[in-house]
Amino acid sequence: MPALFLPCAAGVEALLAAEATRIAGRPAAAGRGGVFVDGDEALAMRLNLESRLAQRVLWPLAQGPYGDEQALYALARGVRWGDWIGPEQTLAVDVAARRSPLRSLNFAALRVKDAVCDALRETHGARPSVDTRRPDLPLVLFAGASEAALYADLSGEPLFKRGWREDRGEAPLKETLAAALLAAADWQGRAEDGPLLDPCCGAGTIAIEAAQLTCGIAPGLTRRFAFEGLAPFRPHLGAWRLLQQEARARVRAPAAAVFAGDVSFRMTDFALRNAARAGVTGAIEFKTADALQRLPPAARGTIVMNPPYGERLTPKGQRPPAAAREDFAGAGSAEAFFTALAAHWKGHYGGWTAWVLSPQMKLPGLMRLQETRRVPLWNGPIECRLFRFEIEARQPHRAPADAAPAKP
Repeated sequence: MPALFLPCAAGVEALLAAEATRIAGRPAAAGRGGVFVDGDEALAMRLNLESRLAQRVLWPLAQGPYGDEQALYALARGVRWGDWIGPEQTLAVDVAARRSPLRSLNFAALRVKDAVCDALRETHGARPSVDTRRPDLPLVLFAGASEAALYADLSGEPLFKRGWREDRGEAPLKETLAAALLAAADWQGRAEDGPLLDPCCGAGTIAIEAAQLTCGIAPGLTRRFAFEGLAPFRPHLGAWRLLQQEARARVRAPAAAVFAGDVSFRMTDFALRNAARAGVTGAIEFKTADALQRLPPAARGTIVMNPPYGERLTPKGQRPPAAAREDFAGAGSAEAFFTALAAHWKGHYGGWTAWVLSPQMKLPGLMRLQETRRVPLWNGPIECRLFRFEIEARQPHRAPADAAPAKP
């Protein structure tokens, strides 16, 4: 069986390896920037349907040493391209390089494209066209210092595009990273996991991922994939429809409560509309509220949040100072917000566990809380940490036992 490659965000590799092992029923190996797992067409389809953490599912086509673009052309010419697409279809080539001797990634992509077109022209008398937006056959080339690997991208659009997001808001969290936060917190949507709360939900990504998890909704259930139009998978499309039917049959009532909200009415409205498209409106209780005032929806639970900065930290009608509208690392009102948030948690959320994603490495100091775990994660190009805080209730002040009694 070929070794499928599942790229993921940096820091998510171990979490994805555990997920892929569970889906595949066989060990998956974490590598740099992704996970390898041996599998056939059936597993490739299942991974596209069920993986919450992978960015794509890639099928290996060719691998070998190279030194220049001509060697990449020769590597690509070794593939039987007529087994994958016909000249009436389209392709695109994406190149990622690390310590590569290549002078131009665009030229490398062009040479791989030339190899495909030349091969099909020889066998079919015509060549496919290039479509960089929605190609029938998306190709991914990884170029290292001396080795290159060429893959067919079976997903097409990246897997974080679940098919429900239209209202994005400001700087939305990718669905795959939101799922990684839940996986790192080991919140699986079971009844024993207890309630989940995102008090700064933005467009609702974390809450929607949590709701789909607790309702058993496969992340790829409402979208299409590139493999559905590729020749090697045509004999397997009946099995694919069966996989989809089985996934629909697994949808259930929520096993755990999910709560979310935002200080912004606009963002809460975005989140509500996104939740409706994701099919989880009834599984999330949204509330427009200031995170510094919202009382806990249950006696115990888990907070998972990607806190914003700037205007969404401030209740409606109050404009934050300029420092808070710039970078999170700036002191401004961000420091005051997190100090106040920690005090609010200590006063009302004793017994809860909070997981906070932040690029601010000194966040525990800002919050005057001791983290019990910190997980390195990357939010796109931004290096972050996912901090876990076990919230203890503030102890009431007591006078010393030997203090003199108050005078009547």
